[in-house]
Amino acid sequence: MTFRSVAVLLASLAGIALAHEHHHDGPADDSVPIDTILWMHIGVQFIAWMFMFPLAMMLGLTRHKFHVPVAIMALLMTSSGYILGHSHGGRSFPRTAHGSVANILIPLLGLQGGLGVYLKAHLKWKGENKVRPVVIFVHSLVAKLFVILGWVQMLLGIITLRSWCRGGATGQCLAHHIMGSAFIAYGIILLIMLKIGVDWLKRRSMSQEMLDSSVIFLWGCVNALTEHHGGPWTHKDLQHTLMGVLWVFGGAAGMWISRKGKRSVVPAVVIILTGWAMSGHAQKLMISTMIHALFGYTLMAAGIARIIEVCFLLEDRPTGHTEEVQDASTTRAPPAHPTEGPWFPIRAFQYLPIWLLFASGALFMSATDEELRWADNQGVDAITWGLIDFSIAFFLFFWANVLIDFYVSQGGMYGSRTKAAQSAGSGIALEGGAGSSHNSNSLYARLSLGDHHTGSSNSNEERTAIGSSGGSSDSLEMERIKNSKRIQQLREKNDKDSPNHVLFDGDEEEDEEDDPFDDDRIQARRARS
Repeated sequence: MTFRSVAVLLASLAGIALAHEHHHDGPADDSVPIDTILWMHIGVQFIAWMFMFPLAMMLGLTRHKFHVPVAIMALLMTSSGYILGHSHGGRSFPRTAHGSVANILIPLLGLQGGLGVYLKAHLKWKGENKVRPVVIFVHSLVAKLFVILGWVQMLLGIITLRSWCRGGATGQCLAHHIMGSAFIAYGIILLIMLKIGVDWLKRRSMSQEMLDSSVIFLWGCVNALTEHHGGPWTHKDLQHTLMGVLWVFGGAAGMWISRKGKRSVVPAVVIILTGWAMSGHAQKLMISTMIHALFGYTLMAAGIARIIEVCFLLEDRPTGHTEEVQDASTTRAPPAHPTEGPWFPIRAFQYLPIWLLFASGALFMSATDEELRWADNQGVDAITWGLIDFSIAFFLFFWANVLIDFYVSQGGMYGSRTKAAQSAGSGIALEGGAGSSHNSNSLYARLSLGDHHTGSSNSNEERTAIGSSGGSSDSLEMERIKNSKRIQQLREKNDKDSPNHVLFDGDEEEDEEDDPFDDDRIQARRARS
């Protein structure tokens, strides 16, 4: 299927939505069964948004040749799922936020597809040098936005399926799902910073706790002002508001102590106190009280584990401090190259607080009154419900690790250049010469729309000069020495650049020629450097 066919398919979806007759006012009738087509819609959209779009984003960030086909597959899958969702029989559903977000996603999908076609086509016109960097930025931004919107849409799909969060239950539902998602997002951020963010923090003389405390402070400001909605104060209103006040002052204290890159335990203490408060949060149902207590204990364990990590495991040092004395009994040397394994030494214990945050988020999202009332009616006890949540947490933890480790293994956002530079080690990628064939079949390469870069002739001349058999033996020897020195310089430059963190360097080093859809420009830039 061509790009044009994809665009036509997306354009037709709006008409399908208008023709859909399964929306009505009021809750869904749970006595009506869910038909096979609707289950297919759920399965297809889950695969597309949980797996395909995040994977496509990582492939794009690392400039992998499979980014384009995976992105097209994700687009086709979600388009098919959209059609299935408006073609099912059986149970009908009310107008919900799930449908509203879908109507937002459709034009975004069309925009993303159009931007991809533009970048792939490499149209030659007067304003391309100014427009193309903007298009690349928007294309990358929308790809990252898809991960967040996809998560929101999956949650809204479950809520719509069960007709939860309607009427007076909306506020509690929002609080649980937003806060639970925030704990999972916190775990993902810690995982990213653990594996590939240390140099970014080091260059800015910033500690992880400064970031944590800033978010806690801002979140507390919002929470302290929004928990009471008028009328007489209840114990829950007071507890939730005071929790916001705790975050405000705790975040402020953490920011003050964490200045100039200093480590701090304040964010962990705030997490512990939040877990303690939630562990004693009395509920109407016994299963609800037990799940809230389990959530509180899990969150307290995350905070305690974080304190142990910072104070006793790392001894206030940043993760992966490469200047420390290498002692086989306490540390291990960092890998020689980022593609050979983790970029920074990571201790096994450091995964524990991160997973506990994942588990806390899953538990809190599943602890609304409606969800636990439904579980209680189905005969599900607190242990079973908790095991389901822990299983979900392990799945999300596993998938986040897979995506981040894939990013690391591909060399980060300069992945295509890293692999090309590795070829230079054997002397075949000098100045974008023969070694550039590594990327010649990349789907990022420009389409054949006419004359290409003029750099190819220069590369041929260089290869001819290097491989020429003419001339005297002395001149050949001098040429060989010059080429050897040049290759050694490239190796040293690559070795010097490789350990640098590549996830966040775009704000300092990226320019309009760092185009993930144009390998010719990348090779030309390497040649000029």
